[in-house]
Amino acid sequence: MNSPPNHAAAPVIDMRHAAAAALRDQSTVVVEEINWTVATGDYWVLAGLQGSGKTDFLMMTAGLMPPAGGVYRLFGEEMPIFEETRLKDRLRLGLAFEGGQLFNQLTVRENVALPLRYHRNLSQAESEEEVTNMLESLELGPWADSTPGAIGRNWQRRVGLARALILKPEVLLADNPLGGLDLRHLNWWLSFLGQLSKGHALLEGRAVTLIVTTADLRPWKDRARQFGILRDKRLVVLGTWAQLEAASAELVHELLAAELPIG
Repeated sequence: MNSPPNHAAAPVIDMRHAAAAALRDQSTVVVEEINWTVATGDYWVLAGLQGSGKTDFLMMTAGLMPPAGGVYRLFGEEMPIFEETRLKDRLRLGLAFEGGQLFNQLTVRENVALPLRYHRNLSQAESEEEVTNMLESLELGPWADSTPGAIGRNWQRRVGLARALILKPEVLLADNPLGGLDLRHLNWWLSFLGQLSKGHALLEGRAVTLIVTTADLRPWKDRARQFGILRDKRLVVLGTWAQLEAASAELVHELLAAELPIG
């Protein structure tokens, strides 16, 4: 049986007076004065309309860009982590990009194997079993030897998730994972992320700390455990779904009104 999250432990993510700058212009602050703490086992959904800075905020959280101000610590280590000697701490976090960010010249199998080849220095043969298991678990086996351009967008996004999970991270960030998906894939993602948050066999039953972004809050009711809103260059931490519903109508109305097929 999995142990319950230890919320008394040091936070996984701790941001104090932090600011996230847009990737397109490092001098343009998209989200500022962020005070946010994530504990082991949390399942966060951060919602915002298009242009609210969700992706830029997640890029900073992933350590792909430095905070424009303030302090951000991951597992107690100040971010971003670029030094080779501290890379093991950075690799405790995985990121699934909205568009997959796959290498078109590589097959699905090779894309997923890339972190094992690069960070663990494994050969193709040495990584084969682990990669095959990941592909089968995410229903990607039939496309293992296809290139990303030969498969649909729904499946490309799933390949990106497989690559983010192959190093068995403790924290998973997913940028707008439900955006543009058909009903079948949308329900698959909701179910699979729920399994990860409770403990999936792919990660030896260890629960993953989850942070996802969205433009529509409705599919996440009774799924995620913590919610925040990105609005007017601020991250408003709301807490539970009940606290979200109790928030001002102006803050959450548009994020509960978007048309998205759910079921």
